[in-house]
Amino acid sequence: MTKQAILTVSFGTTYAQTREKTIGATEWAISQAFPDFDLVRAFTSRIVRRRIAAKEKINIDDPIVALDKLVDQGYQKVYVVSLHMIPGIEYQRLQQAVKAFEGRFQCLKLTEPLLVTYGDFQKVATFLSQQAATCDQGEGILWMGHGTSDRAFTTYACLDHMLAGTPSFVGAVESYPHLDDEIKRLRQAEIHQVRLQPMMLVAGNHAHNDMAGAGPDSWQNQLAQHGIQAQPVLKGLGEYPAIQQLFVNRLKQILKGGERRAI
Repeated sequence: MTKQAILTVSFGTTYAQTREKTIGATEWAISQAFPDFDLVRAFTSRIVRRRIAAKEKINIDDPIVALDKLVDQGYQKVYVVSLHMIPGIEYQRLQQAVKAFEGRFQCLKLTEPLLVTYGDFQKVATFLSQQAATCDQGEGILWMGHGTSDRAFTTYACLDHMLAGTPSFVGAVESYPHLDDEIKRLRQAEIHQVRLQPMMLVAGNHAHNDMAGAGPDSWQNQLAQHGIQAQPVLKGLGEYPAIQQLFVNRLKQILKGGERRAI
């Protein structure tokens, strides 16, 4: 019998509660859709893996170690599911790791992250705008993306532009659009109250500190300084079944041969 596995790969998080509500929930959705596959987890962040091991006594492999183990355990078919938001630096490193195992499996394929094609952006923009459907006049949602220093930084600006005319706004904590840009947009739209939510798989360190932290530089406090009341919602995208399904669909497509990406 052919041994086949699904390896889910994300940056990871040290926040145990959001880890299971987001990464764990997405993995569960994948396992329900593909019950004939063994499911394995890997995190790309060395710091996250080290802190989890020290604090929780749980050892989580990086992608290379996880793939090595699958080779040793005799798996012939391995599908690597990227749980990343964008094709940024973390995803590019995952591509390199997977490419290093070419020829060591009968079949080895890697899915694309959440936002790559125009169709992907349409789906996610629709999802984000739907979350603001209950907003009253003068209210909105400001989504905090991570950001990246490479060319994928345009992802967040593209989403923000596609959401123009809705009460949903997208900024990035480490690149563009900057919070200052979003404050200008919020004022122009006469938004005086927002829900702050992470546009990240998990509600981890950035959500707890950069978004909702007590320090003066947190998004919550910077917004308050500009007269905009902000209510943090510590709920990562991985908690939403609609987002989980997008990752499931990625894998369904690659299994059917409609490549959304092979290595």
